[in-house]
Amino acid sequence: MRFPRSNFYENLRMAFDTLRQHKVRSFLTVLGVVVGTTTVIVIAAFVSGIDSRVSKEIESFGTNSIYAFKFEPGFNFSPSQEERTRKPLTEADADAIRAECVNCEKVSPFMSPVDFMSGPFTQRVNVRYQEIEMTNATVQGAASEYFQMGVTNLGEGRYFTVEEEANRAKVAVIGIDVANTLFPYSNAIDQDIQIEGRRYRVIGVLEEREIFMIGADDPNNENKAVYLPFKTIKQLYPANEDCFIMATARPGKLNEALEEIKIILRKQRNVGFGEKDNFGVQTSDEIVKQFGAITGGIFILMVAISSVGLLIGGIGVMNVMLVSVTERTKEIGVRKAIGARSLDIITQFLIEAATLTGLGGLLGIGIGVGLSLLIQMILPTYIPLWAPVVGFVVSVGLGLIFGLLPAWKAARLDPIDALRYE
Repeated sequence: MRFPRSNFYENLRMAFDTLRQHKVRSFLTVLGVVVGTTTVIVIAAFVSGIDSRVSKEIESFGTNSIYAFKFEPGFNFSPSQEERTRKPLTEADADAIRAECVNCEKVSPFMSPVDFMSGPFTQRVNVRYQEIEMTNATVQGAASEYFQMGVTNLGEGRYFTVEEEANRAKVAVIGIDVANTLFPYSNAIDQDIQIEGRRYRVIGVLEEREIFMIGADDPNNENKAVYLPFKTIKQLYPANEDCFIMATARPGKLNEALEEIKIILRKQRNVGFGEKDNFGVQTSDEIVKQFGAITGGIFILMVAISSVGLLIGGIGVMNVMLVSVTERTKEIGVRKAIGARSLDIITQFLIEAATLTGLGGLLGIGIGVGLSLLIQMILPTYIPLWAPVVGFVVSVGLGLIFGLLPAWKAARLDPIDALRYE
């Protein structure tokens, strides 16, 4: 008599029967798998959500935009002493790019009395309207070309013109938070605000911009910006030379414009052949890639930490399956006595282990999705399609790997000794 070859569905049914007989033990066994899978799903949703939101925010400033700073490009939160002592980018550098960069469409320098590297608690320039004062606005100057780059949206009023900039007109374009703070019950257009004791007429209010990368009180928050014509603010702060420059490339000419700007700035700043640039130039795409590298590193680190839970779950599965082999020794002996092959026994126990961890993975995925939806009420989350797929495949694979030793032990049992086992 020959024992029929194991059927996958029959083995699966037997696996579920075993789980039903030991519900509490099975749940406690895969608790590590549930926690590990849940963590992977939540981390993937959190990192993907932030990555998507930041990319959208950066790209809102234009995919063909180029930024020039005196510091090294990228997320440089701690400039070196050499960077801090570099001479600043100036209006003359912006004028040179405007005149010599063939592949640039628009160029605008920016200048502010606020030190942008000092963070959200740096002292600002107070802005007043009658008795109302705003202490966290960011006053800065920009060329009229900035508003022609298509990176801002006007809510009402208008932008200042080239002529107003050249004539150092005392006009201002303000962010929506400034308008709501200074003019809570009236329209801001054509009202006079005071900066450093001088009056500036509000001619435009910007639409609200979604912010995520920066805090509400950060100097870079455009909703709290007060834009004056560049030459107007230079008149207000004549000793301030430090500029940040933004340029837009002609369609399809981003790389060419980037190289041109580097060459122009090296010439302007007397950087010798073979010497390192004493400035930073970067595109929106490069900023997105750098941020993606940062979030990718964080994701790998967090997955490595969550793998501890999966490892604990895998060890638990192996332990329980070894106990199960001992408990079912006589059953294994009967099966082998009537013709079951070692492969049939191995397959049976591997399917049981994979079913156990697979169910734990599905439970972890469900909990992870639920937590991600709750977190979405506070922070941006997005669950990529690969996350639940990988979570399930890893959990099943864990059962196969850690179930191999118990399955092999079961397959090697001698049927006569197994039948005599009590």
